Amino acid sequence: MAGRLSEMTLEQLWQLFPIILTPYNPDWKNWYREQQDILSDALPAEQVIRISYVGSTAIGTIWAKPTVDILVEVRKESNLTDLAKLLDGCGYTLMSRQDNRMSFNLGYTENGFAEKVFHLHLRLEGDHDELYFRDFLIEYPQVAKEYEQLKLSLWKQFEHDRDGYTEAKTAFVRSVTEKARQLYNGRYETDLEKGIE
Repeated sequence: MAGRLSEMTLEQLWQLFPIILTPYNPDWKNWYREQQDILSDALPAEQVIRISYVGSTAIGTIWAKPTVDILVEVRKESNLTDLAKLLDGCGYTLMSRQDNRMSFNLGYTENGFAEKVFHLHLRLEGDHDELYFRDFLIEYPQVAKEYEQLKLSLWKQFEHDRDGYTEAKTAFVRSVTEKARQLYNGRYETDLEKGIE
């Protein structure tokens, strides 16, 4: 099925890049740190609010797609199109743009996944629900296990339907995120992190 990714249909892309879940891999944290260093060097420091390790691989205990998710929050006056050009220079490919959000990938090739795969979420400051979700699952391992079981139950049904897989998890993610927002009460509005240990 090899060919230019930009010329493939969504169905062809989903066949080439199926949902894969694997047990936690401690190397994922190192992959994140490598990219964090690259991004810190490439993006204007005066525009970057925070670079964060998010997504299931950041939980540290559960099965996950072997894709490291990175959240880059930038100041509200930042020009996302200009930042997208800098990310392109780091090898990231723009996947989608909605309002003030852009999503990129790295490690998607014409022959399938590379050894290291990343999703980067470029957002304006304050758009960081992923931080609440991540920290709640780290703090409450039993909820993380519920999320893991949900993902495992959906895996084969949606192996070649990424949108369906994401949609089937949405109610759970929203519910947990809302609980986390109430519990952490604006934690990320003042606590500027540069990644997690």
